[in-house]
Amino acid sequence: MLKDFKPVLSILLRFIIIYLVLLFAYQFYLNSFKESGLDPYSRSIAEQIATIQNKIGYTTSLYNDVSKEQVWFYVNEKYVSRMVEGCNAISVIILFTAFIFAFYKGTKTFVFIAVSLLVLYIMNILRIIGLNIVTRDHPEYNRMVHDYVFPAVIYGSVVILWLVWIKFFALKNENS
Repeated sequence: MLKDFKPVLSILLRFIIIYLVLLFAYQFYLNSFKESGLDPYSRSIAEQIATIQNKIGYTTSLYNDVSKEQVWFYVNEKYVSRMVEGCNAISVIILFTAFIFAFYKGTKTFVFIAVSLLVLYIMNILRIIGLNIVTRDHPEYNRMVHDYVFPAVIYGSVVILWLVWIKFFALKNENS
């Protein structure tokens, strides 16, 4: 009976191991910057968002709140949101990557992950810019877009990429 479940258990075990390794590595990374405020990757994301917002007409500056490990976005003379570690989408990327590697298919796995991570990176940048603009121009919608709309954008992107991976790459030979 265990032979019937061996492929599923193998995929599940690969997912769990890869997920935990990536999660612990990321936690180690975060812990190494605990004293200096927001981690460098999250700070870099905030700076890129500020640059893009400045180019599209939303004058943006950043306020680094080291003690609380956050960076505030000051947009058109108003504090609109803050960047914390959870906004960088790394936890979503770790989950995504572990899932894709669980269905490992050689070199195309690495190519698909690279392209997908670029897509998720762009979606996350656009998500935070959208949140800043909505919060600045229509603060009455802040809670809705922060709690529902923009999480649906990033998680929806992950699910679509997973489905593409499974349908067109991971199970392609099995469906033939």
